[in-house]
Amino acid sequence: MNKQEISGNLQQLQKRIENACLRVNRTSKQIRLIPVTKTKSVGMIKMAIELGITHVGENKVQELISKAEQLPHEKLEWILIGHLQTNKAKKIIQYIKEFHALDSIKLAEKLNKELQYIDKKIDVFIQVNTSNEASKYGIQPEQLADFLNEMQQFDQLNVVGLMTLALHTKQESQIRQCFQLLRKLLDESRIYYPDISRLSMGMSGDFEIAIEEGATDIRVGQAIFGQRVLPDEYYWPKQGKSNG
Repeated sequence: MNKQEISGNLQQLQKRIENACLRVNRTSKQIRLIPVTKTKSVGMIKMAIELGITHVGENKVQELISKAEQLPHEKLEWILIGHLQTNKAKKIIQYIKEFHALDSIKLAEKLNKELQYIDKKIDVFIQVNTSNEASKYGIQPEQLADFLNEMQQFDQLNVVGLMTLALHTKQESQIRQCFQLLRKLLDESRIYYPDISRLSMGMSGDFEIAIEEGATDIRVGQAIFGQRVLPDEYYWPKQGKSNG
């Protein structure tokens, strides 16, 4: 894919975002697009930078590190949006500004400790399993209140929002229910933690529904950079499988 094609895709995507916002009386300024560059080349990322992209999302630790090291002089913010194993926390922290898939206190503890060593803070989103699928990462909805209470001890982690992956289905009502649940959990959480204000939800196949249900951050890859060779399951692995 060339720069012109990426530019065209970004323009079409922006129109779709604006139309989704209009349907629910929102403004596109409320939506942050996170271009997802998994499997895409460094050359393609450079083209995106030339088109004004300032941040990208990656799922896999090693892929993010490799690309970041090949683009050392670019003012690009890296966001880890995929599952992170505790033993890889030390590797990734120097590269990322945000982490969108925090799902355990053990991991939070490790991240906080390593971030203290380098005197750095990062923004984090708590991943919630709104689809109730045993194969998916994320805490259960009923665990969120206690989880947020425990998170208060970690000074290097700024909890700014919640994140979820909707059910992979063609049934729009079921997808919508996942997003509605995350919005409800955010509203409840803000009573006690008003600084938690963001909803990271929606990908290429369902971001318009997510926007209609309150998303502030959408993670879109294929609608910008084209189809990937490997299936999504490779990047959103089942519990117990490596994602590094």
